[in-house]
Amino acid sequence: MIVTGAGTGLGAAIAEAAVLDGHRVGVLDIDRAAASATAERIGAVALTADTSDARAIEAAFDAFGDVPDVVVNNAGIVRFGPLLDVTEADWRAVVDVNLTGTFLVSRAFARRVRDAGDGHPRSIVNVTSMNGVAPGPNAGAYGSTKAALALLTQQAAIEWAGLALRVNAVAPGLIDGGMSAPIYADADVRRARESKVPLGRLGAPADIADAVLFLASDRAAYITGQTLLVDGGVTMSIIANLPRPRAVDTVGGADGDTGRARDDGPAS
Repeated sequence: MIVTGAGTGLGAAIAEAAVLDGHRVGVLDIDRAAASATAERIGAVALTADTSDARAIEAAFDAFGDVPDVVVNNAGIVRFGPLLDVTEADWRAVVDVNLTGTFLVSRAFARRVRDAGDGHPRSIVNVTSMNGVAPGPNAGAYGSTKAALALLTQQAAIEWAGLALRVNAVAPGLIDGGMSAPIYADADVRRARESKVPLGRLGAPADIADAVLFLASDRAAYITGQTLLVDGGVTMSIIANLPRPRAVDTVGGADGDTGRARDDGPAS
């Protein structure tokens, strides 16, 4: 297994869980020191590459050796700011890493799978985000790239199914770790956000690692082209967090007729 962006944060957690699960793991990161430190700590292979550089990706795959069974596209960046103020340079940087980088890594892997021609089942798991489903303000290009990545996941799943290559995605919600760590350093923000999660807590990196390993495993052998939201239910709880009069929640509806419900339109 090769995990991109695995020098620190969520990628490192995924890589460590994969080693514990019995995988030979390549820790790929643009930061050579971070990749080496994490690889040494967990017993993995350190790989260095900028995922937006096709030649560097090829060199990293060559350094890993055998065609891996799994590639996890976790590398990603965000440049915060309102759309009115986002610079072209920041927009392109996020697109280059989050979307183009994922495409380049996936294509390099798929070509190796094709050339191997052994029919051995393999898997790609892309790490998207709840922000690709429910956009957040002032996130620049981040949400757009993650939404595009969900569609790329579907397209690759269809095109590469004949290679015995499954392609799925995991969309993390409010995760206490990685690039979100500065947000949850504010105790008030942390409590406020936790209160909006139906399961009552922030997600942990291990929650995402478990989902990735499931989709990469034979237990998910008949699953492809899917995006699995791992968010404690927060993405689907918009209406639950809106004000609502108690009267409308009584049996039979708000008109007091307990024998039938009125059909006056949406009940939300």
